[in-house]
Amino acid sequence: MTGQRHHRNSSKRRRPSRSRSTRAELQFPVSRVDRLLREGNYAQRLSSSTPVFLAGVLEYLTANILELAGDEAHNNHRMRITPEHVERAVDSNPQLSRLWGDVTTSQVDDKPQSTKNC
Repeated sequence: MTGQRHHRNSSKRRRPSRSRSTRAELQFPVSRVDRLLREGNYAQRLSSSTPVFLAGVLEYLTANILELAGDEAHNNHRMRITPEHVERAVDSNPQLSRLWGDVTTSQVDDKPQSTKNC
């Protein structure tokens, strides 16, 4: 077997690796969505574009909810978004309230609990 061997340090440079999230220009992790879809056994076979599409949908929904919750916080003269702002934003939007349907959110007690020594 004579012939030239290809060395790793050849004249061709490898491009730096880019994540699937970077290639899809998404902030949500495509690889994690892919792993969770495969571990969940939702289907026997998955297309390579399935986790990219699902990550895009999740990012879109999250961005819309956060935008509405930010507007709600701004209307209440608050700097931080609280769970109550998110809940009001989802309830005020008919499409999101239909999507969230029967979801219950946990109630956060504003008053700190006092610890009494018995």
